[in-house]
Formats: sequence, C-alpha cells, structure tokens
Amino acid sequence: QVQFVESGGGLVQPGGSLRLSCTTSGLHLDYYAIGWFRQAPGKEREGVSCISVRDGSTYYVDSVKGRFTISRDKTSNTVYLQMNDLKPEDTAVYHCATYLSGTVLGFLVNDYDYWGQGTQVTVSS
Repeated sequence: QVQFVESGGGLVQPGGSLRLSCTTSGLHLDYYAIGWFRQAPGKEREGVSCISVRDGSTYYVDSVKGRFTISRDKTSNTVYLQMNDLKPEDTAVYHCATYLSGTVLGFLVNDYDYWGQGTQVTVSS
C-alpha cells in the first residue's frame, strides 16, 4: 500500500518562504516521478513541479520558475518543494503524487497514480 506523509505547509506573508516535504512508502523502487500539484478554492488542480526519481530531471509550471525548486532525497524517499518569494496567488492545498511509469515529465493528472492528502499553503499579509 502506497502511503504519503506531506508536511511543511502553513501561513506566510508575501515574499516569504516555505519548504514542503513528501515522504513515500510502499512504492516499487523503479517508479518514474513525483509531482507537486495545487488546488485553490474554485479552481482546477494545477501542476506545479515534478521530478524524475530516476535521473533527477525537473519540470516547472511557468508561474513558479525561478521561485520554486524541487529536489529529492533517494535515501529517505522524500521529495522537497522549496518555495521562495511566495505570492498570494500561490495560496492552495498542495498535493504530491506519484507517476509510476513514464518517460516524459508533465502534469497530466491522469498520468499520476497515487495522491497524498495535501498540505495547506496560505500566503497573506
């Protein structure tokens, strides 16, 4: 059974930083990627960033490029999302998800097999 432990969300002022963590267990070692998605109230789920567990390649949505950094620690099965210069429009519930088999990084929701419960990020003064 695949399990997720997501943490790091919270309330932060505009311009502040947060680091989200997603630790997985129960996955076969040769899965492809982990992605971070977010969903704000009344909006569709949006892909934010993803990382290949195999080679470390990364992919970002344009709105977070230069502000967010995704990384992985293979020894602890943890993927991090460092979020800097946060803006009110970054407010959402952030979910991590696993992409078990693939060759091209992307944000097609149907490509992702298992999803965490999410952690709330609120950017407000």
